[in-house]
Amino acid sequence: MNNEPKNLQSMLGKLGIEALNEMQNAAIEAITNNPEVVLLSPTGSGKTLAFLLPVIASLDLTIEEVQCLIVVPTRELAMQIEQVTRQLGSGIKVNAVYGGRAGYKDKVNLKHSPAILVGTPGRIADHLRRKNFETKHIQTLILDEFDKSLEIGFETEMREIVQTLEAVTKKVLTSATLKVNLPDFVGLKNPLSLDFRESGKPQLKIVIVNSHDKDKQQALYKLLCQLGDQPGIVFLNFKESIQRVSDFLSEKGIAHASFHGDMEQSEREIALVKFRNGSTRLILATDLAARGIDVPEIKFIIHYHLPLKDHEFLHRNGRTARMFNDGTAYVLKWERENLPEFVISSETITPKNAAVPEPPAWLTIRMSGGRKDKISKADIAGLFIKQGNLKKDELGLIELKQDFAFVAVKAEKARNTINLLDNSKLKNTKIRLRLI
Repeated sequence: MNNEPKNLQSMLGKLGIEALNEMQNAAIEAITNNPEVVLLSPTGSGKTLAFLLPVIASLDLTIEEVQCLIVVPTRELAMQIEQVTRQLGSGIKVNAVYGGRAGYKDKVNLKHSPAILVGTPGRIADHLRRKNFETKHIQTLILDEFDKSLEIGFETEMREIVQTLEAVTKKVLTSATLKVNLPDFVGLKNPLSLDFRESGKPQLKIVIVNSHDKDKQQALYKLLCQLGDQPGIVFLNFKESIQRVSDFLSEKGIAHASFHGDMEQSEREIALVKFRNGSTRLILATDLAARGIDVPEIKFIIHYHLPLKDHEFLHRNGRTARMFNDGTAYVLKWERENLPEFVISSETITPKNAAVPEPPAWLTIRMSGGRKDKISKADIAGLFIKQGNLKKDELGLIELKQDFAFVAVKAEKARNTINLLDNSKLKNTKIRLRLI
């Protein structure tokens, strides 16, 4: 096996990236040359690539055990890092483990150890106790969004993980904010700190939106009609509020998805898949969506409710002003409502009547059969175009999983495509298709 991973430009090309940004270049140099690094950079600035690239370059491909452990606060972030690593096409084996996922799937993956293991603190600590993977070759430990893990009560598990790993020679901690102290249990001695929280900061415009009613549904509806079919997220503080607003928007004919902690993991994954491929242009979400979810560029976010803490306001806003692009955050304000000091705006609007946005141009098909069946994205594209009678511009984003795939198809072609392809064979595997 070749000990050199594929070259950097080739990997970036697979992600559609021409060049790294200033933060990523600085972080790669720092992580490559220093045993301890603390990286602070805004949400959406590209921290995942900043630590993945030097990790991949440092791996010994002759060792078939875990060499890098990445600990993250949420399953969505674990899945995102796993997906980005695979998209780089480096040939490195990576797996994600997290709560809410069947334990037997973890065992199957860990039987042939990945070089990079990413997961949530609880699930990783559990696997360590069960000795489900070797630790003697783990030289790199990354605590991504470490402050969030501490906020949501993972200190005991994180401490256990750090103390179990005796061979670690490199530690990297990342965050978009520094609202908690660097944890003592990590044992940092003289870390190199990189602070990009202000450097190259995106131009985020904050706009106050007047609501005549304490219940802001009408103001939200008018604003969404004004914004048209741009992709965006509406943040609410309560799951019950999401259901109420969702019912209202459905009655008004505005297509959307929901995203919150009471949903099954598979439901949340589908919501994000449909958002990425354009089948959904709007998500109603709690702060679970403020960090570590893999979604494309978002044109706006709307604060239906404001968060209680200023750093959560920052994380929400970071979903739109990403990778140093501009973005707009709208704050719905009842006329008798007092806004907290952290909301600083130079513009106030009253939304006007406008037409309801057109429904999304894409629908998503779930196809059985995935990587375990030796099926590739190219195989799927060939099937849908040749046997499904689709033109290239009628086939959208394909996301390939272990056991299945999600395929975006132009809305007017989706049902006919299912009729043509359902129960057909791909790579000697009988496939089933359905709309989600």
